[in-house]
Amino acid sequence: MKDLHMYNPEQKQADKSQARLDYEEGLELLKKKETAQAANLFHNALIGFEQEKDVNGIANATDKLGDICAERGDFDKALQHYDRVIAICQEQGDSISVFSLDKKKAKLHADCGRHEQAINMYLDIIDQYQAMRNPKGTVETLETLAQIYLDAGRREMAADCYRTAAAIHANYKHNRHAEALNQKAEEVLAHA
Repeated sequence: MKDLHMYNPEQKQADKSQARLDYEEGLELLKKKETAQAANLFHNALIGFEQEKDVNGIANATDKLGDICAERGDFDKALQHYDRVIAICQEQGDSISVFSLDKKKAKLHADCGRHEQAINMYLDIIDQYQAMRNPKGTVETLETLAQIYLDAGRREMAADCYRTAAAIHANYKHNRHAEALNQKAEEVLAHA
């Protein structure tokens, strides 16, 4: 998720609240893969943003804490953070950020073996990509979904995903990609 109206490069360092300074320092540490220190700064920033009643700051700090929890394998805590951010984004009418968070949540469900939840979320994501007329997003999600179906032992559904993705490629005259995905579908069924 991109920062929600958070970062203003023209704002002078002296004009920034301590929460904002902590948040920005946390971002720098996160870039350096220093997640423990970044988590502390995001936590401090979150407390500061809550005191300031800065809704966008709360959402951004909570999102980063969710990312850190996900990276550490604390999936339930990550989902709690993401759900809090989704609630904030829905209140603000920010459907793009909700969509981004839904993709993070779907991946988390897949990563921790919650196949049914992941499948349901990815099916919704495909619907959203189709509504946005985004074939690239649709195809990428279909391929991800195919892998989840394979992990869940549902080879026929995985093959259907590959064939659907192949049909989308064929519609755009991407014949090599379409052939490769149809071949994957056949391989999946051959190993059943």
